[in-house]
Amino acid sequence: MDLENKIMEKTDSFFVQKSDQEWLEQLGSDAFAVLRKKGTEKPFSSEFETTWDSGTYVCKGCGQELFYSETKFDAGCGWPSFYQAIDKSKIKEIADYSHGMTRIEVVCSKCGGHLGHVFTDGYGQPTGLRYCINGISLGFKKK
Repeated sequence: MDLENKIMEKTDSFFVQKSDQEWLEQLGSDAFAVLRKKGTEKPFSSEFETTWDSGTYVCKGCGQELFYSETKFDAGCGWPSFYQAIDKSKIKEIADYSHGMTRIEVVCSKCGGHLGHVFTDGYGQPTGLRYCINGISLGFKKK
């Protein structure tokens, strides 16, 4: 994935707007730290890392549908991994230069919640992508 050739925008303008206090009350401290403050959950700590039920993964912040279970795969990285979003309008990809690395952050396009990062090491999946997503940022609607 060539960062220079990707359209990435940094914005605080999202459809769902709440104060930090409102987000904290809705999400609790652990999910707030990840979704709103760009934290990362511990690897292999998410129930969704080993969940293989059919359904749809949604943003825990606003409920927007993000990933179908059919696109989930075991990347062995410790976080739920997907090879594509439901569609590109559901997520925003933003250049992330934190921690001395160059990565692409993935946020919910509706509320701006931090979901994780996308990498080009998709291990032979159809897209070659690995959306490495914090499970604490997700909810799940079982089929």
